[in-house]
Amino acid sequence: MRTPRRLYGRDDWTAEDRAEVSRIACGHDASMLPGGPHPLIPVAQFYAPDVPGLPFPEGTDLLQVLWCPFIDVEDQGGSDAVQLRWRRAGEVAEVLAAAPEPLYVGADELVPVPCVLHAEQVVEYPAEHDLDPALAGRIGSWDEDGDRGYRGALSVAPGWKAGGWAAPFTFRDSGGPDELRCARCSAVGEPLLTVGAAEWDAESVSWRPVEEAHDASTTPTEVSAGLGYTLQLYACPADPRHPPVTVTQ
Repeated sequence: MRTPRRLYGRDDWTAEDRAEVSRIACGHDASMLPGGPHPLIPVAQFYAPDVPGLPFPEGTDLLQVLWCPFIDVEDQGGSDAVQLRWRRAGEVAEVLAAAPEPLYVGADELVPVPCVLHAEQVVEYPAEHDLDPALAGRIGSWDEDGDRGYRGALSVAPGWKAGGWAAPFTFRDSGGPDELRCARCSAVGEPLLTVGAAEWDAESVSWRPVEEAHDASTTPTEVSAGLGYTLQLYACPADPRHPPVTVTQ
């Protein structure tokens, strides 16, 4: 059973207000809902030859990203609701015909529509806030004179991607390296997986694949995290097996 898409409250709501809205959106008394752990659902799967830039630990060639479809996946800093599985593909001996499904989900916009990934390497440049101020100023002048903007056409490919540069911050300022530190060893995380709101839009249409020039969906997975912002997973460079850091940007 899926619950209605979650209701986003006002900033002045109390914790009790939000709990009551969540209870109403669920449609059932919380005591009637099944208890215990919920199955994780698959979000993305990558093979090392397709994404050579990812930090596969030695002896692994398969990365599976899983999460529990509740808003916990959007917790700043990380949550057990988002997990990485670094594996050796040749050791996956038994594949389930049907993956386990949770009895209910907390946010149906976090349940991906199954689709096939056709890996493609692209060249992108960092967001303006990650540039040296002098260089950012020069790019700003170039933007004013050109017919294509740096943000939309060149920097940070939109949509879903593995690796690459960090997504731009759209509704708040960056917390810097401190908000990317691994909870286990304090190493500063590096971009691993970006879950973007759309693969392209009016500003970033130049990123649209030429194979999908007509009648292609900009949201093939139909996932919308954090009010349609970008959810980014950062992997620990010291040990990618450490839990990822999650940041809504």
